[in-house]
Amino acid sequence: MPTDIVMPQMGESIFEGTITKWLKKPGDKVQRDEPLFEISTDKVDAEIPAPASGVLQDIKVAEGATVQVNTVVGTISDGDGAAAKPAAPSAPAKKEAAPTKVSAPVAEPKAVAPVSQAQTSHEEDDHARSSPLVRKIAREHNINLAQVTGTGLGGRITKQDITAFLEGTAAPATPAAPAPSPKPDAGSPAAPAIPGDLVPMSHIRKIIAHRMIESRRTSAHVHCMFEVDLTRIVQLRNKNKAAFEKRNGARLTFMPFFTRAAIITLQQFPIVNASIEGESIRYHRHVNVGIAVALDWGLIVPVLKNADELNFLGLQRSISDLGERARNKKLKPEEVEGSTFTITNPGQFGAVFGLPIINQPNSAIMGVGGITKAPVVVTDDDGNDSIAIRSLVHLTLGYDHRIIDGAVADQFMAEVKKTLENWSEEIG
Repeated sequence: MPTDIVMPQMGESIFEGTITKWLKKPGDKVQRDEPLFEISTDKVDAEIPAPASGVLQDIKVAEGATVQVNTVVGTISDGDGAAAKPAAPSAPAKKEAAPTKVSAPVAEPKAVAPVSQAQTSHEEDDHARSSPLVRKIAREHNINLAQVTGTGLGGRITKQDITAFLEGTAAPATPAAPAPSPKPDAGSPAAPAIPGDLVPMSHIRKIIAHRMIESRRTSAHVHCMFEVDLTRIVQLRNKNKAAFEKRNGARLTFMPFFTRAAIITLQQFPIVNASIEGESIRYHRHVNVGIAVALDWGLIVPVLKNADELNFLGLQRSISDLGERARNKKLKPEEVEGSTFTITNPGQFGAVFGLPIINQPNSAIMGVGGITKAPVVVTDDDGNDSIAIRSLVHLTLGYDHRIIDGAVADQFMAEVKKTLENWSEEIG
């Protein structure tokens, strides 16, 4: 029997999707869970895996077409390529038929020795720094929690920590088999336009354009910029990055320093972490940090949920994970929702600073410029001036003047600057 391929529902509030690329053509063999086509929705771009193994019999919805969720977009015949009855083009699936849910392949768990009698003395400590869910997972997989590095506050072990331990985060990911060259998405770098051509916007570019105009119309944008001496952090990173990667299986970048400094300061200035709802102000209980990720085909902002509960190592792991999955189109819709504050990093491309547009419904966004060396005047404890080479970065805060006053914005940035210049927190 042939298997229908349907447009999946990528979140409760998403009712349609656009097929941007087919990664296979009719007649190609496919394996269950192998990436089959790419879609774009109002929330996220994603690769959709094949619901079954066999042969791609036909494609019912062409690239660039937008259809309702549960619409049949193609069919897969059995492994022998047996012919199946043709389905009506673009025929919507019955309401009862839900898209086939395919779980991502789970890496082989690490071999872990059973908990010995000598380790029982750690049980009380493990109980204090883990949740019932974490302990349940540990029991199911016979894991000694003393072997797991906690990235929550105070070294608390999160679900992500134990999942990373099971999957072996330090092991290099197995590269996916190369897919056939798909048709380029109009407006992306993969489709260079000839001068004079009129090229339609890609789906994601239309969404970005709409949201940027909407944000400009909504918020009273004001910006302030601070120069920060990052020499202490640059030296700390240079000294520890090799050992950090070896110990934790994660690269040591500058982004968790900026993110952690922002989180610490947001807890002191909750108005900067707030948002407007009608004529009221919503003060959020947690800091959910959106980290802007530049992609070849646009921009996406995955969100670190409850980032205020993560320590430095937890932030580095989460930032790396979300960025990687954003680039590989593996994000879920809920992972790009719910931010309360956003950080963007134009400095990675050489910009000295930027004047970013606020990511709605946030009230502020911090832009990180490039880190450069420059001669500056420094004053010692005795009041003597001298010239030294220092590593400098320019940080910009774009804020909504409807609820954040200029004095508050400046005080906020002054505290971020102080935290970075006098960094004293352990990096793990």
